Amino acid sequence: MSGDKYKELFKAKKCCVIIPTYNNHQTIQQVITDVLVYTDQILVVNDGSTDNTAELIKEFNGIDVVSYPKNKGKGYALQQGFKAAWEDGYEYAITIDSDGQHFATDLPNFVEAIDKNPNAIIIGNRNMEQEGIPGKSSFGNRFSNFWFKFETGIKMPDTQSGYRLYPLKPLSKMFFFTKKYEFEIEVIVRAAWKGVKVTDVPIQIYYAPIETRVSHFRPFRDFSRVSILNTFLVLYALLIVKPFEFIRKLNKKSVQEFFQTQITQNKEPNINITFAVMLGLFMGVAPVWGYQMLIAFGLAHLLKLNKVIVLVASNISIPPMIPVIIFASFRTGGLFIEANKLNVIYSKKLSLSLIKDNIVQYLTGSLVFGLILALTFGLITYILLLIFRKKPELQKELAK
Repeated sequence: MSGDKYKELFKAKKCCVIIPTYNNHQTIQQVITDVLVYTDQILVVNDGSTDNTAELIKEFNGIDVVSYPKNKGKGYALQQGFKAAWEDGYEYAITIDSDGQHFATDLPNFVEAIDKNPNAIIIGNRNMEQEGIPGKSSFGNRFSNFWFKFETGIKMPDTQSGYRLYPLKPLSKMFFFTKKYEFEIEVIVRAAWKGVKVTDVPIQIYYAPIETRVSHFRPFRDFSRVSILNTFLVLYALLIVKPFEFIRKLNKKSVQEFFQTQITQNKEPNINITFAVMLGLFMGVAPVWGYQMLIAFGLAHLLKLNKVIVLVASNISIPPMIPVIIFASFRTGGLFIEANKLNVIYSKKLSLSLIKDNIVQYLTGSLVFGLILALTFGLITYILLLIFRKKPELQKELAK
């Protein structure tokens, strides 16, 4: 397909190319020239450049420019580009770096993938295992890929590539917290949580010789930012996203299938199923937030209990129930600690001794409350199993 044909395709798909730039005067003109072969729907974001980037951009007529005087980071520049593109009526935006690493010849890979993956974030896969890729870049990418999969469940080969296609509609409804390089991690993780598909297309990559390479990535500072971001994303995924995802998947059919396979048609004795429910409920209340399901799974394996039932029961600690569980734990702990220190929350004078007393009360209460909850529902579960469940021996006869 010729360049003119692609220009028509870009217009038909309402897709533009966003080029964020900061002090890339040596390469910015060539990048713009190369992109113009495929589309003139270009938006350059001048992220407070202090060189002659602004003058070089002015030599191109017909392209849009967003500019501001102070450098604020790539993430901020991309967000300004997305906002301007959406307001101009574009539905998609391809982001390409201005340092010459990316090839404009790969633009067709993205725009042609829209029909197959509408409203998806499409990341350019640089094949980071090939020769010539700097070791630090390859390691950082594997590190990022691992945490992205942990946070979203999606396996991607190159989560750090800045050559991407974004659907602008879902992004226009989101507020982002990061402004630097770590934004490119935040946007794909949080978009994936909202149901936006994340996929990839192959691209080429050019790494200039180290003596001529221009990079604004500061390894220690920016890697630290990414690490801090991933820490918050992991905690949020464990405490909020994954429990809600579990609930969302629970429909009438899946609930019926669970009870059929794990309860009514299960050949395990009633007492084993009861203990599995009790263990799950106790671990759901236990004060090991973020590790409840992991520990519950390990104990179920050790005690040879039904792991599925244990994990389902441990999901009592879903977000809407967390305040109730914490409050009940505090109140229960107040029955055993000398004085109920719950009012420390409203105290203007917060001391280490008060905090210590509050934690002891909560830890004690959560263990006791978890035990009471497990025993209560364990008894109810056992009675219901006796009433409604066929005996394992009868199941075997029916199976024959």
